[in-house]
Amino acid sequence: MTPPATPAIRPARPEFSSGPCAKRPGWSLQNLQGAVLGRSHRSKLGKTRLQEAITRTREVLRVPDDYLIGIVPASDTGAMEMAMWSMLGPRPVQLLAFESFGKDWVTDVVKQLKLPDVEVLDAPYGELPDLSRVNPDADLIFTWNGTTSGVRVPNADFISAHRQGLAICDATSAVFAQALDWAKLDVITFSWQKVLGGEAAHGVLILSPRAVARLESYSPPWPMPKLFRMTKGGKVSLDIFEGATINTPSMLCVEDYIDALKWAASVGGDEGLQRRSNSNLEVIADWVARTAWVDFLPVKAEIRSNTSVCLKVVDPRIAGAPAQAQADFAKRLTSLLEKEGVALDVGAYRDAPPGLRIWCGATVEASDLEALTPWLDWAFATAAAELQAA
Repeated sequence: MTPPATPAIRPARPEFSSGPCAKRPGWSLQNLQGAVLGRSHRSKLGKTRLQEAITRTREVLRVPDDYLIGIVPASDTGAMEMAMWSMLGPRPVQLLAFESFGKDWVTDVVKQLKLPDVEVLDAPYGELPDLSRVNPDADLIFTWNGTTSGVRVPNADFISAHRQGLAICDATSAVFAQALDWAKLDVITFSWQKVLGGEAAHGVLILSPRAVARLESYSPPWPMPKLFRMTKGGKVSLDIFEGATINTPSMLCVEDYIDALKWAASVGGDEGLQRRSNSNLEVIADWVARTAWVDFLPVKAEIRSNTSVCLKVVDPRIAGAPAQAQADFAKRLTSLLEKEGVALDVGAYRDAPPGLRIWCGATVEASDLEALTPWLDWAFATAAAELQAA
């Protein structure tokens, strides 16, 4: 069987990784010349830049004025674990687990904190749990967008406006791309290395007044590592949320984040970023609709992510093969794409079903996705021909 011809047009930027994600269009190291380097992050200048990052975050995301925003260590994971270790305990806990990171939070709560009254609402990859079972009296922990499953909650209607528990939301691959309902959320965490394409290792923690009240009224019975401590003398340490980070941040990464936030404002802020991500998803959706060998991992359109878009091979020759053969075929697809330099890091997450995961967040250009789709068809045809010849 003759191998198919390679497409004529290549994506200008082949970075479709789901984290760290593509830098913003037009990014250059020259844009970071204002970074506060060789100085203490606690200097007046250093704290000013950290506070600017916080202020611009509030403006772009339209975070309510009475919510606190802090820059914390250890990426989104650090922000989530700070919240869980500091706030969980006084109420029952529910967790939504429909992808890898949501399952990590289950491990933290059940096996590490060992809380006694825990309910896990889970679902297989590509689906959501039964959201009608969410208990307003319990603390709720969930991912808004499943980075590894391509599934997102369609809205926050399942969270009661009259809840007694806290709603703790891992929003790392949703924020800056999907409309968050701030009134329904008490703890929001993310890493700027996702939708804005920033550099890794820093997290952002956003707290509602209800979350602050929990911190100031409850002291956990377990030892609290220094990195997790957010109170002093029974009150929230406000300096954390005013530019005084718990540990030393990379001021170069902070400057890169500020640069990304400036770009975000220039394209219409939160709403402009959402439009870009939605347009990117449409490119993939249009291609899937006319392509027989591939489909979305999430069957229902209303829960499909517009950032971490997860795809599965449905051609009967592959979908009907043993699991290892399916995984090998998916690896061959990604290998062919990477070898040609047209799509980098687009394999499914290691714990997810085999397939492709293409980042469609706001820093990706729709024109690059349009150029990518013929290459996806080429990779499939090439791998299928190899399989037939074997």
